[in-house]
Parts: sequence; C-alpha cells; structure tokens
Amino acid sequence: MPALVLLGAQWGDEGKGKATDLLGGSVDYVVRYQGGNNAGHTVVVGDQKYALHLLPSGILTPECTPVIGNGVVVDPAVLLSELSGLNERGVDTSKLLISGNAHLITPYHTTVDKVTERFLGKRKIGTTGRGIGPAYADKINRVGIRVQDLYDESILQQKVEAALDGKNQILAKLYNRRAIVPAQIVEELLGYGEQIKPYVADTTLILNNALDEDKVVLFEGGQGTLLDVDHGTYPFVTSSNPTAGGACTGTGVGPTKISRVIGILKAYTTRVGAGPFPTELFDEDGEALRRIGGERGVTTGRDRRCGWFDAPIARYATRVNGLTDFFLTKLDVLTGWEQIPVCVAYEIDGKRVEELPYNQTDFHHAKPVYENLPGWSEDITKAKTFDDLPKNAQAYVKALEEMSGAPISAIGVGPGRTETIEINSFV
Repeated sequence: MPALVLLGAQWGDEGKGKATDLLGGSVDYVVRYQGGNNAGHTVVVGDQKYALHLLPSGILTPECTPVIGNGVVVDPAVLLSELSGLNERGVDTSKLLISGNAHLITPYHTTVDKVTERFLGKRKIGTTGRGIGPAYADKINRVGIRVQDLYDESILQQKVEAALDGKNQILAKLYNRRAIVPAQIVEELLGYGEQIKPYVADTTLILNNALDEDKVVLFEGGQGTLLDVDHGTYPFVTSSNPTAGGACTGTGVGPTKISRVIGILKAYTTRVGAGPFPTELFDEDGEALRRIGGERGVTTGRDRRCGWFDAPIARYATRVNGLTDFFLTKLDVLTGWEQIPVCVAYEIDGKRVEELPYNQTDFHHAKPVYENLPGWSEDITKAKTFDDLPKNAQAYVKALEEMSGAPISAIGVGPGRTETIEINSFV
C-alpha cells in the first residue's frame, strides 16, 4: 500500500507542483485533499508553463489519474474553465475524478467572502476572495452544497434556500447589498452539474481499492503547514487542514495506509497575505529573492513576502506532520550571496527560544536569531547529483537538513522538470 502525502512545510508556495509532477510518472493516482482554487501550482514541462489552481498537478501526467477528494471545496465555474484551458493546450483531462462528497463554492460564497474582507478593513485576514472560507463555514454549519446535490433538483433547491435565508439578511441589513435569488443560483448550479457529471465518482472506494491492489497513490496538499486552520498562524490561515492528517479526512483513506510523508521546503521563506513572519526582509535582499525567485502568487497575482530560511518553522512542520522526508526547492535562487543568513532560533522578550512558540502573541514579537552560512557563486542548474553542487551549497543543504529534523531526499536546482537532484527515491 504505497500511499504518499506531499505537503508544504512553510506557508505554501514551496514548489509542490514541481514535486508532485516529478513523482507523477511513478504514481497511479494524484489526489487533492483540501483547499480550493485559493491554491496555485506552477509546473514547467519542457518549454511549457502551466498554472494550476484547483486541479491536481498529476493531470499533466498521462499515466496518472487525478482526483479531487471530498475535503476540497470546488468552484464549478473555475473547474470547467481550468479544464477547458488544458484541453485547448492538448492536455487530456478525461481521467479526472471528483468526489461526490466534495462541497461546492457557489456565487454567494464569493460575494460573502469579498464583502466581509472589505468590512474588516485593517483587521482583514488577506483571503483570496474566492469564497473558500464561507464554503467551509457552510460545510461545518451543515448548510453546504455537495457535488452529489447537483443531481437532485428538489434537494438542491431546499439547500440553497436554507443557505440563503441567513445570508440574504446579512447582505441586505449589514452590508447594504441586494439579496440573492435562490432560483438563479439553482439554475446555474444545475447547468454546471451536467457538465461535470462524467467526472463524479465514489473516490473513497476507488482510492482504497487502488491501495489494496498495490497501486501508488500520492496525496497532494494545497497551501502549507503554517496555513493550517488548527496548526497554523491562526487567524491568518486557510479554512482547511493542509497538514498530513487532512489527507485522511479529505479522502477517506485511513492513516494506517500512509507510508511516507514528504514536506516541500523552500531554501528560503515566503508567505502571501497578512500575519506574522519573523524572517521577512524589507531590504535589497528581500527584493532580490522576490525578483530572482519569481515570487508572485500563481492564484492571487500578489507579490510574496520574502525572508531567510526559518529552521524553527521547518522543525515544527516535521513534528506536526510526522515528516519522513524533505524536498528542498529553489536552491538555485540563493546563488550569488556571499553569506546566507539562516534563522536558527528566536529571541522573545530577551530569551532565546528554539521552537515555534504556541502563543500567538509571542510569535508576533519573535525576532530571528541568525547564523550566517557561506554562499556560492557557481551556476547549479545543471547539477545532476549532490556531488555536482559547490561545496558551500552542499554544506548549506546539510545544515538545513540537520536543523529541520528529517532527511532532504531531493533538491530543486532550477524551475524545469529535469532540474532536480534526487538523493533518495520517494517511491
């Protein structure tokens, strides 16, 4: 039962798309287990670049079956647009499977998301405005719409009306917005239902049967560990669980079937949106990391905040996910620095703290304690083995591995599909 979980070990945007795509030729299924089109992966295949938002990265690998699990919230308009875009570029999307238990993002979810964020003003969280949070809130409040509801018009009508009873009151009386007509939503959703019907399946049964048949299944998380609603920098988090436990609840595959948990770790640190970020840089180094690394959100289009590598965050990710391996990405971006600072601990109220503080106030006030590691100037994008790397680059990788608490089994040395050093096989 070779089931692998692949997830972000920082705040997301670590390069999971490349890692998933790299493994795609070795696996039979790639499964998204949480989040929605607030996540984004950039995958480079040859001279082609693909920006994926909702679809699993494995959709670019013909031998692989891509799956959207029950833990994902699906905006059907975005899904169909993304499928259409790939089809126009010659990508076969016919093998896609979508869980009938996945919840839908409706037009009223995006409306509520946007007006709520604007209303918060300076206290805004920095959401993408795509309806993710409101869709998950409806799921927990038990007024959500699931994919399977699209195929029973009576039930769909009842659920939409129930969901809009309270929302229309809030939109009209609090936000001075026009009430949403349930019948219009139902008509739109029914239209989407017919278009996605060929993809809808009992994915929990399919995945468990596949594992029983010794097929390789890769569970792909969106966002990252520190955006987890339970284990992240709350409230500046996403509305689901990108951590390893989410792979089980988001697919219906039990934890005893997970054999390996791989954390994607950028060689420095970035995040999008509001919230604490101890190693964030506001100087020329930060701008250089942003420019060289192409640090702009695939989904949001926003510039990412950039900073040096944070070892306490990596150790935290190892702990809460039970990581067995790391995939270190974007090592090439650091080429050219004479010295590379690495955050090894924090200073909080004059005391040195080695681990990520659980108290939000402490983390907001944490100051990074840096150690400088020698840099390198040689081009590493053509390196095929670890020994091909400059000695200082090797030392940097080894230092990060020791600080992070799990072996680094692969290293990204460039954006291309082949620009990866594999130290230990993941499959």
